[in-house]
Amino acid sequence: MRSIWNGAISFGLVSIPIKLVNATESHSISFRQIHLADGGRVRYRKVCELDGEEVPTAEIGKGYEEADGSIIPITDDDLAQLPLATAKTIEIMSFVPADEIDPLQMDAAYYLAANGATAAKPYTLLREALKRSRKVAIAKYALRGRERLGMLRVVDDVIAMHGLLWPDEIRAPEGVAPDVEVSVRDAELDLADALMATLGEVEMTSLHDDYREAVEAMIAAKAGGAFEPSEAVVEPAGGQVIDLMAALEKSVRAAKASRGEAAGSGEGGGGEGGAEAEVTPIRRKGAGAGTRAGAGAAAAAPATAPKAVGGKKSTATSAKKTAASAATKKKATTGKSAAAKSTSAATKSTAKSTSAAAKKTGAAAKKAATPRKRSSA
Repeated sequence: MRSIWNGAISFGLVSIPIKLVNATESHSISFRQIHLADGGRVRYRKVCELDGEEVPTAEIGKGYEEADGSIIPITDDDLAQLPLATAKTIEIMSFVPADEIDPLQMDAAYYLAANGATAAKPYTLLREALKRSRKVAIAKYALRGRERLGMLRVVDDVIAMHGLLWPDEIRAPEGVAPDVEVSVRDAELDLADALMATLGEVEMTSLHDDYREAVEAMIAAKAGGAFEPSEAVVEPAGGQVIDLMAALEKSVRAAKASRGEAAGSGEGGGGEGGAEAEVTPIRRKGAGAGTRAGAGAAAAAPATAPKAVGGKKSTATSAKKTAASAATKKKATTGKSAAAKSTSAATKSTAKSTSAAAKKTGAAAKKAATPRKRSSA
């Protein structure tokens, strides 16, 4: 790989000669501007405003425009003579944990290659020190006419440097967050966690640019004369009111289905393979205490419609039949109760008669057995 900058890493009193190499490359497809009428190429010509002639790249330099419009020429030699320690040196200032670097500051990435055999030993020393400390180095360097901030870290067996934006170049996110107060329920967070767990992790090396591949295929088809444009399917956007819980449940099922997993009832899983999702209304205030725990299971079980036998039947007819059946049962129950009461009364009356007769019989027997007294003359 071709180096874009030669210099040294200043690590205390240690100097490590290095070469700076681009660590990234762009695979974007470039288009040219053409004249639609005849397909001719449209080019940008660099023309001098004073003489009106086109200027070749070799004769183009830098200049600073002042407020009155006058230009002050600036050459590469002028910039090289600036009293900057970082003009040809990556000066390490400190070592910090990697999580202290805000990803918003990340800029271009470079590889630092040891420049020569004598640089191998100090280069390896710095690399191993970074590995063992589990920290990154913060450094300053000058590139393309300006001083920059950088972060050095280890990638495999190479020291890489990320250009960093200066802290004052990061804009505050004012007016970006929603300006309305929103509350998120635990049930919604549980479903979001379930969706995150279902999606899981991904191998970064497996990701690729689908759009670029589609553009390349389209260019190849047009070049061969076999391209037939098809109407793009545009999803409707905006103006829709969605049920967040239903959307989360459907997302969990779709993610499980894409992985060949069966959707479980505990996470809003219902239906075969999680392909279909039932819309579940958001639980309102005043719902039962156990609603949250069973939200997923309840969402997965759709309400069962009443079965129709022998054609359609109205709800009124069914209600009349149900009422008649209830009345019949009530009459039967009342009749049984009355019969039971009559039987009980008859039994009591018979018992009383039997008891009275027994008493009379006993009295008569006692009277007959008693001898009569004779009266004196």
